[in-house]
Amino acid sequence: MGGDAVLLDVREPEEWAAGHAPGAVHAPLSALTAGAPLPQGLQGRPLVVICRTGNRSRQAVELLVGRRIDAVDVTGGMGAWAEAGLPVVGGPGDGSAVVGGAGDNNTVAGGAGDGGRTA
Repeated sequence: MGGDAVLLDVREPEEWAAGHAPGAVHAPLSALTAGAPLPQGLQGRPLVVICRTGNRSRQAVELLVGRRIDAVDVTGGMGAWAEAGLPVVGGPGDGSAVVGGAGDNNTVAGGAGDGGRTA
């Protein structure tokens, strides 16, 4: 695979708007599971996938690897990102909206499969 890795945020639009990592590209898991293509410019580039807690990003990695796309999961999601003091843009500066979004939980549906690598 060529090119630098891209951080792909698979949270829903309201979560993205609440705060995301600088330079991340947004592609909600709901759109990917509905068959939407990746945003332009990501084809052929390795992906580092993030969500709120790691549940949806793990699901996205499984889906992407099934499409023969090189992808890994960010363990702990945006919660771990914010706790590590890494920058967040687009939302409140305290990071509370980043870790408090709806639509995610800590249980993983199914096993990690071949795409279960984590970053």
